[in-house]
Amino acid sequence: MHLMRESWTDARLDDFRTDVDRRFSEVDRRFDEVDRRFDKVEGEIRELRSEVKAGFESLNKTMVQGFVALSASFVAGFAALVGLVATQL
Repeated sequence: MHLMRESWTDARLDDFRTDVDRRFSEVDRRFDEVDRRFDKVEGEIRELRSEVKAGFESLNKTMVQGFVALSASFVAGFAALVGLVATQL
């Protein structure tokens, strides 16, 4: 633990300033590292978004194709029923 001194000399103030500068430099370095990590995470999120978007586009295409196939089968079924009823009359 540091002892309390009653006076601040120029040399002590210079030492204090140097120590503060060194500590802030360390903080700046650590923030630079955090910024690099965020850049990496942002890139991964962009990749994930594009994959999800591609998946939804594929799902949308499949759903449209399924709707068209079901509609065609309903129309064919009704046509068959109409034909069956017409032959019974």
